[in-house]
Amino acid sequence: MRGRSSSSFPGCPSVVHCGSMTKDDSRTRSSEHLFRCRGCGAQFAFDPASGTLTCPFCAQQQVIDSPDGANIEELDFEDFLSKEETQETVEAQTIQCRACGASSTHDPKLTSLSCPFCGTHIVEEGKTQKLIQPRSLLPFKVTRDQAVKSFRTWLRGLWFAPSRLKRDVHYPQALQGLYTPFWTYDADTTSLYKGQRGDDYWENESYSTTEGGRTVHKTRRVRKTRWSSVSGTVRKAFNDTLVPASRSLPERLAWKLTTWNLNQLVPFSPDYLSGFKAETYTVTLSEGFDQAREVMDGAIREAIRNDIGGDHQRIQDVKTRYDDVTFKHILLPIWISSYKFGEKVYRFLVNGQTAEIRAERPWSWVKIAGAVLFVIAVILLIFAVTGAFK
Repeated sequence: MRGRSSSSFPGCPSVVHCGSMTKDDSRTRSSEHLFRCRGCGAQFAFDPASGTLTCPFCAQQQVIDSPDGANIEELDFEDFLSKEETQETVEAQTIQCRACGASSTHDPKLTSLSCPFCGTHIVEEGKTQKLIQPRSLLPFKVTRDQAVKSFRTWLRGLWFAPSRLKRDVHYPQALQGLYTPFWTYDADTTSLYKGQRGDDYWENESYSTTEGGRTVHKTRRVRKTRWSSVSGTVRKAFNDTLVPASRSLPERLAWKLTTWNLNQLVPFSPDYLSGFKAETYTVTLSEGFDQAREVMDGAIREAIRNDIGGDHQRIQDVKTRYDDVTFKHILLPIWISSYKFGEKVYRFLVNGQTAEIRAERPWSWVKIAGAVLFVIAVILLIFAVTGAFK
């Protein structure tokens, strides 16, 4: 995590096309920090298929080298917060879109620009912020065409969707490759708990019923639960608890993108951003840890239930201590877009590493109601048939 890149992340105009120089002179950098192909002068872009900087016109390629001394390192959470003023942060001019909430850096000389994420026109002054630099990222591996294919496969597999959806929607609107900020947190936790353990047992119970106009006495077995007070200590270690650091993405979709292989993180280099957009974080380091603790709490409570044992568990009180908390600020690749159906716009995200898709969708309540009525009819038919044979 402490590896340094040769060009700071927030310093790139609008964080859209960024790059750094290497010893290889097959490319040059313009005054706008754009990589130019020495062969034809076009701008290089990172190619997910080859993992190189590639010229879209003459196909010349440039291998991306890791910055000298770069590594991926966890930073101490408490130490960073206590010494934040002296940490490796970068002052950047940032502007936030009021329409989608995205925050990005921009050229201080510009006072009027469009949001790079939703296209909304912005006319307001930016503010200078100290930002924690991302020091690692996952490069895009999924190409634009693969992202479109993933969307179409997802679309074809939808159940209970309006019949017109698959006919009217063929291609997502303005599919954009976006490097999105995330926090990861590690922690060793110790939790003291109090609760109750429930153990099931069976008893015979007498009851009366009426059969053929006569009262009949019968016996049946009844399950009951015996509760006992318990307490204990659970220790659990967490590694790379992932928290989205962006408020511009649909929250319930961003949290569902979970299949990231963080073992493939590489030291940050602006080369990977060439041809893509990248967003600065709007969820602070402290806010991110608050959200991480909520995620950890769910896993801790599951561990407590396993520790209590028995058939049922009640957790009455939990006190958790978090030790050796560390963090990373990383960028993860996401293809983001939307599609329009009827008068509504539906957003979707495609994992730029695995092609996993999370999306909003319309429902056909007519189909759902029809399915419910069909199930009810089947149940009534089963009762009718079984009753006829009694």
